[in-house]
Amino acid sequence: MVLITSQSNPRISKLQTLHTPRGRKKSGLFLMEGPHLLEALLDARLWPYEVYYQPDLLQRTHAGRALLERLLHTPDLSSQQLIEVSEQVIEAVSDTQQTQGVVSVLPLNAFTPDAIRRRRAVANRPALLILDDIADPGNMGTILRTALAANVALVLLTPNCVDWFSPKVVRAAAGAHLALPVESNASWDIIELRVAEHAPGRVLLAEAGSALYYEQDLRQPFALVIGNEAHGPSSAARALATSTISIPLANNVESLNAAMAAGIILYEAVRQRH
Repeated sequence: MVLITSQSNPRISKLQTLHTPRGRKKSGLFLMEGPHLLEALLDARLWPYEVYYQPDLLQRTHAGRALLERLLHTPDLSSQQLIEVSEQVIEAVSDTQQTQGVVSVLPLNAFTPDAIRRRRAVANRPALLILDDIADPGNMGTILRTALAANVALVLLTPNCVDWFSPKVVRAAAGAHLALPVESNASWDIIELRVAEHAPGRVLLAEAGSALYYEQDLRQPFALVIGNEAHGPSSAARALATSTISIPLANNVESLNAAMAAGIILYEAVRQRH
């Protein structure tokens, strides 16, 4: 096993660059932090490029001890891929205030839409989700987690969306990256093409003051657009939309959080299908 105790070690310096979009793009790698996500990776047989772990922190819980035992006895991970580090080093690599003792390094190319589709069971998935310049990492991660739970077919991200591989998004998505097809940096020409393939003529734009969402037939294929938190939908989104839908709001509430709005509408589609 490799042991690293210095924060100035070159491998640790490289890991810290993965907290930035530039570092992720240059290396082709990103980070997943925490035992739960590593467990999900191992269950899916998605082997990390490297795993940095702090045994004392993991051994504080029964689940952590079980994961450490499993990690050290996974034949598909070599001793060079498993790097034991000191508490100071794992804290330097961590993106959280209180680290849980393990950080996985993964290749970006294992999480392309096509790669995820190949791992996905065949199912009827009427919803296609378009995120139009979503800026907040927490919102992005929560929407992705909800989209996976609601069995969305595909998520399309416009170029000005927050990077969906940023540590805060990965953490909030809670494993959605493993099983949800996401196409990022999608131009509106590409989005229009994907809509034509999935749900021609049915692009619903979430916006206040329009037809109520539960009055729509969401059992048939449709695309749903969720706009930017501060500025709402872009002009390109409005041009593509075939109709607008809204969520009724009482007590002079102007709007809902983008992730909440997406969840309400996507789960109305789930309710109608069942």
